[in-house]
Amino acid sequence: MTKVLDKESIPVIDMSNLDDPNVADQIANAAEKWGFFQIVNHGVPIEVLEDVREAARRFFQLPAEEKIKFSQENSPTKNVRFGTSFIPKAEKALEWKDYLSLFYVSDEESSAFWPAACKNEAIQFMKKSEFVVKWLLQALMQKLNVDDMDSKQSLLMGSKRINLNYYPICPNPELTVGVGRHSDVSTLTFLLQDNIGGLFVGKMETDAWIHVPPISGSIVINVGDALQIMSNGKYKSVEHRVAANGSNNRVSVPIFVNPRPGDIIGPLAEVLKNGEKAIYKQVLYSDYVKHFFRKGHDGKETIDFAKI
Repeated sequence: MTKVLDKESIPVIDMSNLDDPNVADQIANAAEKWGFFQIVNHGVPIEVLEDVREAARRFFQLPAEEKIKFSQENSPTKNVRFGTSFIPKAEKALEWKDYLSLFYVSDEESSAFWPAACKNEAIQFMKKSEFVVKWLLQALMQKLNVDDMDSKQSLLMGSKRINLNYYPICPNPELTVGVGRHSDVSTLTFLLQDNIGGLFVGKMETDAWIHVPPISGSIVINVGDALQIMSNGKYKSVEHRVAANGSNNRVSVPIFVNPRPGDIIGPLAEVLKNGEKAIYKQVLYSDYVKHFFRKGHDGKETIDFAKI
């Protein structure tokens, strides 16, 4: 990252008064102009945030033989996967990170299969965040003239995945990355950072990067490719990356809110009803995701798969 803009930052939006129409305006504006924003006073209890961060650290401190039980080869279910980097088979250089990926099906399934070290805290974080995620999506939909959020809810947030990410201290941070540049395939990503920092966001229409400083109690929100496609490009999913760190172990916990694998995504009818021309075609969401997971993190090229 040669160009980092030290004086710039993504918007920080106070959600303490949800009745204020200005809050919804700020959110839609940030989704259009930045693709990323932080929210404070969002109503998710601080202890829930602290507990899930602690649970992430606890899981990654387990002995290797405990963690390996959840690797792709050993995991009792395809919905739980412990791994390293992104797609080691497809990458020229591995990312300096370990992760535990938990796909949510039901409380029963999570209770049975998610690792004991972190399952209760991860489920709590998802449950307590749901209200805020719904509110954000409702605000974003209203600005697209979609009034019936109920009919769109399963399309926008029909499936969820929570990741626990661990970026251990790196002896040569200048030689690698924590996570390479990419945009997310989600509708929205709801990310909890710790206090270490290291997340960088691409500034739209430039080749410069902006650091996203950790703010105590805040959540970082970013637009994913699915929402960019459904909004016909009005809301932007933006490239981001994580720098490797030479002095601290870092954890982060994103919740990815997605369409369901069998959903067809494309520009919403309400967005096109005034004659706006569709930029994207209708695609099966699972095909889009498979395309994303076939290659290493290489920027934002995945979205071309959906372009007309």
